[in-house]
Amino acid sequence: MALVDVELHNLSADGRLVPGEAAALPGAYRYLHPRVAKEAALTRLVRTLLRELKRQVVANVSASVSVDYDDTVADGLNVIAMASLPSVVLSGPTLRESRRYSTNVLHEDVVQGPSGAELVRRRPAYTVDLAFTLTVASARTAELFNLMAAVATFLNRNRWLSMPRDAEDASLGTVRWEMDADGEARTQLGSRDDVRAFTWGFLVHGFDVDEGLPLDVGKAVTEAQLETDSLSGGTS
Repeated sequence: MALVDVELHNLSADGRLVPGEAAALPGAYRYLHPRVAKEAALTRLVRTLLRELKRQVVANVSASVSVDYDDTVADGLNVIAMASLPSVVLSGPTLRESRRYSTNVLHEDVVQGPSGAELVRRRPAYTVDLAFTLTVASARTAELFNLMAAVATFLNRNRWLSMPRDAEDASLGTVRWEMDADGEARTQLGSRDDVRAFTWGFLVHGFDVDEGLPLDVGKAVTEAQLETDSLSGGTS
């Protein structure tokens, strides 16, 4: 939010400023930049991962979308430049379609419409597994081994990744996804800049990237009633 001052000047018939005829009101208006798009659940999930890595592994944690650039490609590892050591860089995610966690059933939500509660039916969600890579670096071998143990502990103890279902409505509770290691740690102890590093992948399973397009909207049933008067032989 920001404040804007308003200044009013009187002009003559030919459009010139009239000396001494001006008024100003500091902070007359305030404005707030509109939110162009709602923050995606994927963005909040990555923020949650970064926060937990900082809390459980090391404070110097950052995110990188890609590790395509590598100063030393001959070693077979994708290692990116880091400003300070020790450090952890979270790369990804890569989206892999999840057939194990996906469902082919319609999803139903109860929302408030113009005439009350309505039932919105949606197409099946697009469910994926999120593949991340951790790149951990240190200037000392012993410290790198300590970080490797810390990452292994992180992956072993955090079998589920949880976060609020809605960042603005705590009453909706939390949602969680299964998380486990993907492959083994790959270590690089020798390099020309004397940096030791290892990479380790992990997966977050069953994440719905797209909740599905709405199919139809119907009146939500709040209380079931059985009409018997119109039935043959019915009693009231």
